[in-house]
Amino acid sequence: MTENVGATSTAVSKPARGLRVIGLLAIIGGTLFLLVGIIAWFAVSAQLSAEKITVSDDAPILAGAPVNGPITAYVQANIINTHALDASGGKTYAELPQDDPVRNTVMTASFLRASLFTSVVAFGVSLFAAAVGVLFILTGWAIRRLALTSALAPRAP
Repeated sequence: MTENVGATSTAVSKPARGLRVIGLLAIIGGTLFLLVGIIAWFAVSAQLSAEKITVSDDAPILAGAPVNGPITAYVQANIINTHALDASGGKTYAELPQDDPVRNTVMTASFLRASLFTSVVAFGVSLFAAAVGVLFILTGWAIRRLALTSALAPRAP
């Protein structure tokens, strides 16, 4: 009877060991996602800061603030659009005649807005990666915890 219990115990520990490995891999993967997300966030922030952009003084919020995060980049992109529309009489780049001298100003504003919106998206992706990393870490921890619990649970003979 002792041999039977030992055989059952060994059979249970192999799946538990596999679960613990899967949990560990999830924790490692989650840690990598978290680190990459954090590094990307700070890299985008550093690049924006290096441009020394400040939110326009006539912006509805954060006027004069340095553009170094997703909110300030979004606010600055919107105020650039307001300025471009003011300069063009409310017309977009596509609506302006080709020989209109304001067309270059509106085109430049469009490029600046696209660049700022790209940084906003980059901040979102980096935050998403970090959040997925945390989720993987928690899932891996839970799997390892369950594997340990199932390995220690008494089994019927």
